Amino acid sequence: MMTIYILRHGIAEDPTPMRGKKDSERALTAEGRQKVRRVARAMQAMELEFDRVLSSPFVRARQTAEIVAGVMNLRDKLEWRDELAVDGEARELIAYLRQIRPAPANVLLVGHEPYLSSLISLLLAGNPELGITLKKGGLCKLSVKVLRAGRCATLDWLLTARQMGRMK
Repeated sequence: MMTIYILRHGIAEDPTPMRGKKDSERALTAEGRQKVRRVARAMQAMELEFDRVLSSPFVRARQTAEIVAGVMNLRDKLEWRDELAVDGEARELIAYLRQIRPAPANVLLVGHEPYLSSLISLLLAGNPELGITLKKGGLCKLSVKVLRAGRCATLDWLLTARQMGRMK
């Protein structure tokens, strides 16, 4: 049994005025960093634990993962994975997760939309178009008996950053 937590990065810089910068270089805004800290503290209050924290290498996702890892004392469990980038491939990510030994019981994945919603949909329904939207700073919990690129997961919950920010 594996529990997969899926976290979308926090509020990032607007891509429009970023002349000369790549999308991968967009950073979290001050508000985005603040909201991610609240989300991380809520995750800590929920007593969530992670064997691995895998993140997109894009700056905004990296910063999100680093904030969570700092608050929850998980820096030694961080790993950057291209499979979680905006143009990542869900089947490659699933293949990577399946080959980790020892198999992790609890994994946190940090990335981007619409990739993360497609991943959630693939694991829940077997296709990437279930109609789920993961808001910025939102967190999803999936329970998986046998991980595969298809219908294999149960949705335990899906929380917005606002809901998590209200947790004490």
